[in-house]
Amino acid sequence: QVQLVESGGGLVQAGGSLTLSCAASGRTISRNTMGWFRQAPGKEREFVAAMSWSGASTYYALSVKGRFTISRDNTKNTVYLQMNSLKPEDTAAYYCAAAGITFVVRRNDYAYWGQGTQVTVSS
Repeated sequence: QVQLVESGGGLVQAGGSLTLSCAASGRTISRNTMGWFRQAPGKEREFVAAMSWSGASTYYALSVKGRFTISRDNTKNTVYLQMNSLKPEDTAAYYCAAAGITFVVRRNDYAYWGQGTQVTVSS
């Protein structure tokens, strides 16, 4: 069993940056694909970014590609999401999730989830 705790959310002006962190505990996530998802009020939870266990593969939603960067430090059992050039439409609760060793991006393929951290982008 792995527990995930997100941090780093907050209020930022449009065009600003934030870095989210996801700290894992309970066991190592060094062999897990890790992903970030987000959910805005009244909307379904959507995929944002994913990284393979080795870090060799990444995948981004078109809406964030070129602005967001996912990274991981397996020595710290932590995953990050660097968010630049933020837009009001990026406002959502952001969730970290862990899947198995296979590189996946579908929400249903992720077994472990954090509680989320709120990101609010003002115009």
